[in-house]
Amino acid sequence: MSDSKRLVDLFTVKAGLVSAIVAPVKSLDEALAYTVDICEKKDACQILMSGCESDLSTGAGALCDEKPSKVMVAPGLPGETFAALKALCADRGIHCLDSGMRKHLGGIDIGFTIADAGIAETGTLVLDSRSEELRLATMLCEVHVCVLRTSTLRETSFDAEELVRAYCKDGPAYLAFVTGASRTADIERVLAIGVHGPLELHILLLED
Repeated sequence: MSDSKRLVDLFTVKAGLVSAIVAPVKSLDEALAYTVDICEKKDACQILMSGCESDLSTGAGALCDEKPSKVMVAPGLPGETFAALKALCADRGIHCLDSGMRKHLGGIDIGFTIADAGIAETGTLVLDSRSEELRLATMLCEVHVCVLRTSTLRETSFDAEELVRAYCKDGPAYLAFVTGASRTADIERVLAIGVHGPLELHILLLED
């Protein structure tokens, strides 16, 4: 077994143990199609507007009943890649944007990103999150879909030290280490998914 295959297998197992959904893709175009398909099949975010529980005028009540269009955010993508994603979304009636996340703080269906590296021993994604747009996209979406190039896999966190140092050499960095979907058991030791972040994490392994 090649070292690359061994790392991919280890990463897949470890990511699966923390409820991440791992799937191989042959190209970035396949990753985009996978992501749009997920967005089309899921229910749109439904955020209760303040005051909707009260007696409202006909016009205001209509706003509360309005089902928002689905929103996919993909900050930081190369121009051609984002254009291809936006075109796919337009065909399915999905609103796709690469900036302005603050205007969609309560209604992001899918956050699409490309990881900078992965750590196989823990099934962890490493993302350079200095951009506020990327932080919002990955924290506020219901489903996070992340492409991980297999060539960037490191076996252990110690093997990622050189990468971390490179990001920090020009001053403070903001690296995010993402392991599985958001979860907590702070409240009465009851496991809750999605409280502090996405309900689902899909990792698309791209061999490059």
